[in-house]
Amino acid sequence: MPYLQRLKPKKPLNKPSSWPSFWFKDKAHKHVVVKMQLDTLSLSKTPSPLPPLEHTVSAELEKTSPLKSSKVDLTALLTDELLLRIFSKLPDCQRNPNSLVCKRWLNLQGRLVHSVKLLDWDFLISGRLLSRFPNLTDVDLVAACIDSPRSSGILLTHKFLSVHLDSDFWPEFVPEKNLLPPALIDRGLRVLAQGFPNLRKLVLNAATVSGLSSVAEECPTLQELELHRCTDLSLRGISACKNLQILKLIGTVDGFYSSVVSDIGLTFLANGCKRVVKLELSGCEGSYDGIKAIGQCCHMLEELTLCDHRMDGGWMAALSFCGNLKTLRLQSCKRIDPTPGPVEHLGSLPTLERLQLQRCQLRDQQSMKSLMLVCDAVREMVFQDCWGLDNEMFTFASHCRRVKILSLEGCSLLTTDGLESGLEWEREGVKFSSEYDDELSYLMWSI
Repeated sequence: MPYLQRLKPKKPLNKPSSWPSFWFKDKAHKHVVVKMQLDTLSLSKTPSPLPPLEHTVSAELEKTSPLKSSKVDLTALLTDELLLRIFSKLPDCQRNPNSLVCKRWLNLQGRLVHSVKLLDWDFLISGRLLSRFPNLTDVDLVAACIDSPRSSGILLTHKFLSVHLDSDFWPEFVPEKNLLPPALIDRGLRVLAQGFPNLRKLVLNAATVSGLSSVAEECPTLQELELHRCTDLSLRGISACKNLQILKLIGTVDGFYSSVVSDIGLTFLANGCKRVVKLELSGCEGSYDGIKAIGQCCHMLEELTLCDHRMDGGWMAALSFCGNLKTLRLQSCKRIDPTPGPVEHLGSLPTLERLQLQRCQLRDQQSMKSLMLVCDAVREMVFQDCWGLDNEMFTFASHCRRVKILSLEGCSLLTTDGLESGLEWEREGVKFSSEYDDELSYLMWSI
């Protein structure tokens, strides 16, 4: 059929062998496209994100510094002396967080600690106290000498110590069985003395002659010592403390522990500690002989504190032997001196500048009069929370005619009428201040 024609198959399209030859006929650009294809294929097979900036900086540091670790400690380039100077400028609240950074910082922070209150005696015996804090100068061992239950939620705090209580701590708060044996305490004191020869202040409990002697021999710079539960025999051990200047003896504390410090111990103290400047006797017994020995031997004594004393009658007359005493302080004393003796035998303190009576019972007129006669040269007088100080008792203060400063606090029985009748000093510019109408609760009188 004419209208039928044989259709010839169309020739297939000539596809380019490669896209570069199709888009770039110029062969000079083929290598560019091929390079792009190869890079694209390599990225599609192993995709990797861009390295973070800190890794880049670390890599640069590895090239420029001898440190090869991936985590570089920049403080390793600083010496210990330089780090100690930096740590010493930081506030105290940052010491504990800084010690948790690394072991090196922990050791360096321990070298900056100079005062420690120990709670575990084994920490001292094992030598960990020395390795952790090698530069200690002030150590408190009282709490560590008492075996109290740390897990107890009852904490009894006294002005001298704090203990945890349980059902066994009654009627005595610190029974004898809960105190460390003397042999163990002496062993710990020898470890302490050998490890810290530059010790300046030490607080002990139930120390013996052997333990105190080792401390006195190994620590020549010891200047302040506080002895709890001390006895007459233990005071023989401090005779070798030639540079001791501040001494505090605590014999009896009601409810906690009791021990006896009599004239024998005070005599040991006077003959051994001749450079003592401040002396505090708390709960100690004694009499005229003990105070006299202290006054005759301790010529540098300037401050004497008697707290809850158990002195025999007549001890007040021995105060006149303290020729350089400047401050006399009586605290929590139930009585001053029931039998002070004749007035002509009392003597006086010509160098006394300050007399302080805190929480004392002033009910005996004879003892109050004798005290004012002994302290007739005082310049500053302080009465704080003293029971029995009324208008009649205050009249004895007229013997002290050199007073420049008078401070009364918590003496509600004393009124302005008693002050006007009792103070016979002729002064100008006297100012009275009262919180109540007739009762004087606080007075500061200064010329």
